[in-house]
Amino acid sequence: MYSLGKKNRRKNFYRLSNFIVLVLISSFLLSCSPSIEQDNEVLITPSHTLAAPTSTPVSIPKLMIGKEVPKDIAEYVISALEGQVQLTEDEETASLFIRAGTQNPVANWIYALAVPFPTVMDGISEQKLRAIWTGKVYDDLSGTLLKMDEETLRVFTAIWGKPAENSILIDNEISDTEYEVDFDQQALYLIPFGDIKPQWKILKINEQSPIQKEFDPFSYPLTVSFNIQSFSGEEDDANFPIQSSSIFTNRDSSKLTDIMLTGVTALVRGTALVMEQKGVLYPGEDIRSQTRAVDFMHVNNEVPFTIDCPYPELNSKKGLVFCSDTRYYDLLEDIGTDIIEVSGDHFSDYGVEGAFYTLNLYDQKKTPYYGGGRNAEDARQPLLLEHNGNKIAMLGCNGKNNKYYAPADENTPGAILCDFDWLESDIAQLKSEGYVVIVTFQHVEYYSYEAQPILVEDFGHAAAAGADIVSGSQSHQAHGFAFQNGAFIHYGLGNLFFDQYKYCAGSVCDYGFMDRHIIYEGRHINTEIIPIRFIDMARPRLMTLEEKEVFLDIIFNASNWAIEDYSLEKK
Repeated sequence: MYSLGKKNRRKNFYRLSNFIVLVLISSFLLSCSPSIEQDNEVLITPSHTLAAPTSTPVSIPKLMIGKEVPKDIAEYVISALEGQVQLTEDEETASLFIRAGTQNPVANWIYALAVPFPTVMDGISEQKLRAIWTGKVYDDLSGTLLKMDEETLRVFTAIWGKPAENSILIDNEISDTEYEVDFDQQALYLIPFGDIKPQWKILKINEQSPIQKEFDPFSYPLTVSFNIQSFSGEEDDANFPIQSSSIFTNRDSSKLTDIMLTGVTALVRGTALVMEQKGVLYPGEDIRSQTRAVDFMHVNNEVPFTIDCPYPELNSKKGLVFCSDTRYYDLLEDIGTDIIEVSGDHFSDYGVEGAFYTLNLYDQKKTPYYGGGRNAEDARQPLLLEHNGNKIAMLGCNGKNNKYYAPADENTPGAILCDFDWLESDIAQLKSEGYVVIVTFQHVEYYSYEAQPILVEDFGHAAAAGADIVSGSQSHQAHGFAFQNGAFIHYGLGNLFFDQYKYCAGSVCDYGFMDRHIIYEGRHINTEIIPIRFIDMARPRLMTLEEKEVFLDIIFNASNWAIEDYSLEKK
C-alpha cells in the first residue's frame, strides 16, 4: 500500500479534488457558452452574477485515463475522485485526462534498471540506455535487450517513443520471480521500484539509483511523472495546489531504512600499533563517508576494551589473547557505529572483568549490542530496531560449537553459543511480529572463497527458519553468496579492521566487503555490496574499478554462479 499516512492521504485527496474543480471551472469559463448540451447532459453554464442557485443539473465531468498510466496510479486517482468524475474511454467526450506529463504531476513513478545480482558493472549512461531502446548500435551494446512487462512498455513508449522492434522483450512474470538468479547476460530489466528484490542488482543511471540514500528523483532519467490535463490539453499551473511533498509515488524516502553489516574488527596487534603511530582515527579515513551515511552501522568488535591494555606489539608473548585500549573506541564512534556484535571468539580474553568493563562501556556510550551479554539470557536477546516504519531484529551467536569461544552461561558474561532450537523459535516469533530478521554468525574461519559445508548447513538452517538476511561476521577471507528460501546469504565478509595485511597466502585477507542492506515498507528489497581492500595493517579503502572487476568475478564464481561479465560500461 502506498500511503502517506491516513491524514496526509486524505488531505492529498481533497487537494486533488479541488484541483479538478478548478481546472473544470477555468476551462469551461473560457470555452463554453450558455445552454450548451452534449450527449443529453447539461454542462456548467458560466454566470456573471451572484444570482441565487437554480435547480439546473450539473453533469459529472468525464475522465479518461491514458493507456500508459500504471494501474496503481489510476486506482489512486479514481479513489480520490470517487463520485466526482465519470470514467470514459471516449477521447471526444472526455473533459479531463490523466497522462504522462512533467508539469504539476499528481504522481511520480520511479523505475529501476536491474540485472542479475552476480553482475560486475555498476551503471550505464542514459545515452547508452536510450541507444538500446532505439536499436542503434552503440559501442559494445549490439545484441543487448531490454526486458519489461507490458505496462512498463506502455509507459516508456509514451515518453520515449516507439522502441525498435528487436530491442525489447516482454516478460509479464518479472515481478513474480522468486529468488532465482537469471543469467540472461544480454538483457537489462526495466522494473518499477516496487518490484525490486534482493536477487537483482540495481544499476546507476547517470550515477543515480533509487536504492541510494541521497536519491534525487527529479534528476533521475527513470522517473516518470503523470498529471491531469483539461480537455484543452493544457495544465493549469496557477491553480495547481498539490506540492511535490504530497505527490503520489511508489518510492517514499520516509519508508526506507538502510543498515550496513561488516566483518571482523579486532583493534589489536599490528592494527593497534599503526593506530598508535598514525592516530586512532586513521583506519577509518577512507571508508567513513560510506559508514556514516547509513541509518544503522554494524561493527563486529571481537575484542574487549580494558583500561590497562599493554602497548601493542606484533608478536606478543600472550599469543592470541587480545585487548584494546579504551581510547580506540573513538574509531568506532568516528565511523558512525550504531550497533556492536559481541559474538566473537576473543570477547572473554580478559575474563569476567574485561567482559563487564566492555559492556559497561557500550552502555555508557549508548551503543546497543547483541550476540553476547552479561549472561546467557542477556546474550540471547534480539536487538530490536525501528526506523521509518521498518522493524528490524538482529540475532547473533558463535557457531564453533566450542565453549571456549562462547562462555556465556547463567552467571557468566560472554558470547552465546549457537542453539538452533532457540534461533528457530526466536526467528519465527520475530517474523510473526513483523520484523525483518538478520542473523549474523561468528563461525569457523576458512581460508577459501567458497563457503565450506558447515557454513552452508548452518547459514541455510537460519534461512530455512525464516531469516531475511544471514551474514558471516567471522571470516578473514571473504566468501561467496547464496539466495535460499527467500533469504540473502553472505557466508563471510572478510575483515573490516584487522592486521592480516599480507599475512595470508596470496594476500587474500586484504580483500573484504561492507554490505549495505536496504529495507523498504517492512521488507528487505536489495543489498549493495561494497568491496574494500587494505593498504596496510589497519586501513581499508574502496576498491578501484579494475580491482573490483577481478574480485567480484572470483567471488561470483566461488558462489557457483558461472557468469560472463557485462561489458556495457567501464565507468
